[in-house]
Amino acid sequence: MTTLQAIKRTEFTNSAKRKIRESGQIPAIIYGKKIESKPVALDSIELIKTLREEGKNAILHLDVDGDSHAVMLYDVQTDPLKNEIVHADFHVVDMQSDVQVDVPVHLTGEAQGVKDGGVLQQSFHELTITAKPGNIPQSIDVDITNLGVNETILIKDLPKSNDYTFVQDEETAIASILPPKQEEEIDSGEEQEPGTPENEEGREESEK
Repeated sequence: MTTLQAIKRTEFTNSAKRKIRESGQIPAIIYGKKIESKPVALDSIELIKTLREEGKNAILHLDVDGDSHAVMLYDVQTDPLKNEIVHADFHVVDMQSDVQVDVPVHLTGEAQGVKDGGVLQQSFHELTITAKPGNIPQSIDVDITNLGVNETILIKDLPKSNDYTFVQDEETAIASILPPKQEEEIDSGEEQEPGTPENEEGREESEK
């Protein structure tokens, strides 16, 4: 479990937050059922590096002036222009209690159906699971090597795990192979006859 150093924040004006960001840190808050909310700041590079290596559902230890908290990243606010994290919310976790999280789906292998000319369609890029914090996988790997044309992999087709359960229905499709003909029809449907159709019709939140 990665440990990140954080410091308490005592000033909460927009100018104070701006100074924190200019110093290379991110304003954040730690909260949970059994603790009082703690406004903190932590190194932005270390946080981004950890999330990139361990995933968004990683359990982190935040050390705040010697007081350690096991947390998960609950929410982030980003600057859409700079694509930078400007604020983070961390939730203190109970390692013995189940949590519900979204986990990335990673398709592995080259599908036989693609080799045969079919087109791979991935219906879900994330799946929702229920698990204890220490059992959350970084990704759910789905082997599509033997997936043929007109075949589909459903949640119920995935290997069973004792570490987590899926929230979505077991009949939910994850990936399928479309036949070549269907793909051609999709492309040709984009071609229109010349002329005019008969009928023309002319989304920083306040801290918690």
